[in-house]
This record gives sequence, structure tokens and C-alpha cells, in this order.
Amino acid sequence: MALDIDNAAGGLERLVDPAAPFDRIMHGLAFGEGPVWDRRTKQLYWVDIIGSAIWKWQPGVGREIVMKPSAHANGMTFDREGRLNVAGWCSRTVWRFEPDGTITTLASHYAGHKLNTPNDIVVRSDGQVYWTDSAGGLVIPGMVAEDVQRYLDLQGVYRVGPEGGTVHLATDEVTYPNGLAFSPDEKRLYVNDTRLAHIRVYDVNADGSLANGRVFHKLTGTEGGVADGMKCDTEGNVWCTGPGGIHVMDPSGRLLGRIFVPGHHATNFCWGDDDWRTLYITTFTSVWRTRVKLPGVAVW
Repeated sequence: MALDIDNAAGGLERLVDPAAPFDRIMHGLAFGEGPVWDRRTKQLYWVDIIGSAIWKWQPGVGREIVMKPSAHANGMTFDREGRLNVAGWCSRTVWRFEPDGTITTLASHYAGHKLNTPNDIVVRSDGQVYWTDSAGGLVIPGMVAEDVQRYLDLQGVYRVGPEGGTVHLATDEVTYPNGLAFSPDEKRLYVNDTRLAHIRVYDVNADGSLANGRVFHKLTGTEGGVADGMKCDTEGNVWCTGPGGIHVMDPSGRLLGRIFVPGHHATNFCWGDDDWRTLYITTFTSVWRTRVKLPGVAVW
């Protein structure tokens, strides 16, 4: 299948080759999400939220289940130690796999109250773990937690040290926080708001706290799809799922164009392979891949 792009705003063809192949590597998911590339083992991980499974796939080898049930795990990323960190949507925790296969819980409460349902997750170079904590896992059919009582009035973005400990509220200014991503130099943190179709950006202080929140971009379009997964490339362009597929903005917030994703709407994506120029995209039902011209920010 050929790639379909909208370059009406100008500038996207410098980043994306419209002649690049667009291949499906898996079909049959109930709600694909959380893709992340493992640079050590050269394989892709993703989740099926409704299917309550974590999958992995290696080119030339195929796919297999890593964990099932997964308590409807959602976003995933690696830390600098090569440990897979997970936003535990319905476990209502943030946790990681240790090298011996055991699981360490990094966060479960804020100010004495149980978290809502951790959604997406990133790790800063100093090891601090950031995640969004919307309440969707308390109400969305097919992926609800066993305990659906809401204990926090806010839907926040939080951070915690690499070994857990005190959970800090990074911001509560986002109505429904979902995807998040650091700029390449980690001086900015982008957080999207699914409900308002906004991307907000924050300055990141030396201690990891956030300041000067403002609207970076408002997504538009009438097709299916919402502000969900989000990443930056090495030039600082911001890529975010939205109506029709993936929207690409330059560092000033100007829309460069869209990559259209067929079928049920795109939920998330990541870069992978040795040069970080393969784009892996999850939708409700499938995992797709294509090649782009500019690398994404490498995952630890």
C-alpha cells in the first residue's frame, strides 16, 4: 500500500516520502496502543488495551505475547537502564519490568489518593518518569479497572524519581491529558488534551518541574481520530495523532501536513530500527509501518 499524505500546509514532503511503502505487520487487535522500539534487541513492543496484552514483534521472527493479562496496560517506554516502563491503565499504577522479569511499582498514589488511570509515559535523561493520568479507564467500556471509584478530582501530569518515592504533580492545567513528549533537548514538554484537541507546551526547569504552560497547537479535521499518541523528531517537529491520522507541526506550532492512516483511527506511534527512521503506527485493530526521511528522537 502507498503512503497517503496531505501536504497542503507545505513542508511535510521534506520529512515524509509519499512514495514510501506502507505495510501492515499485525491485524486483529481490539485497541492497539503504546508502541516502543527496543534498540538492544531490535524489536517492537505494543499493547492491546482491551485485549489486556503486551506484544512484541521482531522483523524476520514474528510476534508473540509478552504478558497477558496486563491489567489493560497502556503507554510504554524504556529507561536508560533498558527497563520497559508501563503506564498501568487499569492497574492504576506506573510500573516497570526488571531485568529478571519481576515487576516494580513506581507510583500508585498521589497525596494519599489512588491514581486515576495512567495513560502515556516518558522518561527524562535523569531518570525521572512522567505520565498523564486521565480518568478514562474508569468509564470506557472494555478496559475499565476493577476499582472504578475516582479518588482524585484532577486529571494531572505527574513525575516521580527513577526508584519511585514521592509523586509530584507536574501540572493540572490539562482537561484530559493523554500523549506527552519531550523536545530533543528536553527543555520543553508537550502534553496533548484529547477533549479540547489542544497540544500544550511547558518549559522544563532543571529539577524537572514545569512552568509557563501555553497552547502550542489546536488540531483540526473532521475525520476520525483524536489527540492521543505524540512524539518529537530530531529537529523538534511535533508529531501527534489526530483526525485522519498523524499531524506534523514545526517547532513554532505551524501545521506541516498529515499522514493519513487507513481503517480505524491511529492511536499512537513510535520511531524504530537502527536509524530511527521507521515509523510504527498503532490503530484500534492493526500495527503499520513506513519509512520517513528524518529520524525520531531515540528511546533510551
